Amino acid sequence: MQGKAVKSDLLLLLVAVIWGGGFVAQRQGLEFVGPFTFNGVRFALGSLSLLPLILIGQRRQNRSPRLLAESGTRPLLLGGGLAGAALFIGASLQQVGMVYTTAGNAGFITGLYVVIVPMLGLFWGQRPSLGTWFGAILAAFGLYLLSVTAQFTIGFGDLLELAGAFFWAGHVLLIGWLSPRLDAIKLSAVQFAVCSLLSLLTAFCTEVVSLTGILQAALPLLYGGLISVGVAYTMQVVAQRDAHPAHTAVILSAEGVFAAIGGGLLLGEVIGPRGILGCSLMLAGMLISELWGLVSHFRRSTSVA
Repeated sequence: MQGKAVKSDLLLLLVAVIWGGGFVAQRQGLEFVGPFTFNGVRFALGSLSLLPLILIGQRRQNRSPRLLAESGTRPLLLGGGLAGAALFIGASLQQVGMVYTTAGNAGFITGLYVVIVPMLGLFWGQRPSLGTWFGAILAAFGLYLLSVTAQFTIGFGDLLELAGAFFWAGHVLLIGWLSPRLDAIKLSAVQFAVCSLLSLLTAFCTEVVSLTGILQAALPLLYGGLISVGVAYTMQVVAQRDAHPAHTAVILSAEGVFAAIGGGLLLGEVIGPRGILGCSLMLAGMLISELWGLVSHFRRSTSVA
């Protein structure tokens, strides 16, 4: 079981790296299309990219009546619809927020769900370890240093990202509950399709949607759709089969670090000393959460031996 947990943690860390780069792609895409158009197209690409995997896995499902029963259409649509709705709200607040803030700030503030997840998880009877709480507190303090100024003011874009963090937290908990019960690939495809549909409907009501703009944003959309959505979100669903939701949140919060690095290298965004300290605390929180669990497992193993 511990081997599965370590594998899940490594997958989640890779997801954080990909998502960190996704913030840069999202920021670049806003130069050509509106936030809802960008989300609508990228989540549509993410959903379509999973169709070959679904078709390949269909034969295996048809040969396993038990697996087919566990992945029935009704629970899949219901679960995917709920996850897609949470994803839509979180992604919308994140994307609109990036109109007013940097990719680095968006990444770090989104990572505030590292604190919100264990708090919400208490309502489901989940009890995070002391290491997870300690890591979450360090990460939250790092986020504070990054987003709140010395005059205790916060920008409009940062506020939107903060609101979105609550929906990302809900999404992490929801996926943690759904992933052991439903087919991971199909669940991902359905939630992406729902998020895409809601985003495109909003885009046609509030933005000017043009094929020219979409083509100009092709590279950010391809990364955001195929890599950040199709690959990374599916990896998240698979990894959360063997990962505690609160622990998952701590690891995924590292996306803010990678977003800040990408924003600095590719977008010329500058992080001051206060922000660098915040980055350091985020990394420290993730490492403490990881090492605490490994040390606890080692102690239990040696005591049994």
